[in-house]
Amino acid sequence: MKFLHLSLPFAAAAMTALGAASVQAAEPAASCPALLQHSFPRLQDEKPQSLCQYSGKVLLVVNTASYCGFTGQYEGLEQLHARYRDRGLVVLGFPSNDFAQETGSNQQIAEFCSNTYGVKFPMFAKSSVAGAQASPFFRQLAEATGQKPRWNFYKYLIGRDGKPVASYSSMTGPDSQALRREIERLLALPAPR
Repeated sequence: MKFLHLSLPFAAAAMTALGAASVQAAEPAASCPALLQHSFPRLQDEKPQSLCQYSGKVLLVVNTASYCGFTGQYEGLEQLHARYRDRGLVVLGFPSNDFAQETGSNQQIAEFCSNTYGVKFPMFAKSSVAGAQASPFFRQLAEATGQKPRWNFYKYLIGRDGKPVASYSSMTGPDSQALRREIERLLALPAPR
């Protein structure tokens, strides 16, 4: 067995370079707020998507369902997303059958959202948002705001710093003046560096 013999200065330089590479590799995760360090399959093709891609944006997170009295909010959510997208708002939809009103497959949900309401904002595969089976992301949102989704179309507003700012019941529609004022206030704040 042959051993590679390195001089001490060369070994130290190699270790420093390796350490720097490790720090650079860890940097993107470190710059992503803890709340956004989750991945979900995209609704349309189930390819994993990291929420870290939305760092520095204002996020409106909504649990959705296709067969609910609030399903019409899809239209307003898409309008809200289109109106403020260029200023940094992203609406994120999370279909859930926790309230027995989202029984379709991911493909059926994607077709329904696109064909019926023209939804273009990011949507993720069906997941659990409430109860013991809730995803860690929704558990964190509930813990941070003190409110868990009580029904479909519950909304969480997250600031550019990745921290939850407010939660809104299903009764608060996308056209709510209070919701829009808070979105505009958050959009006016600079992105963290």
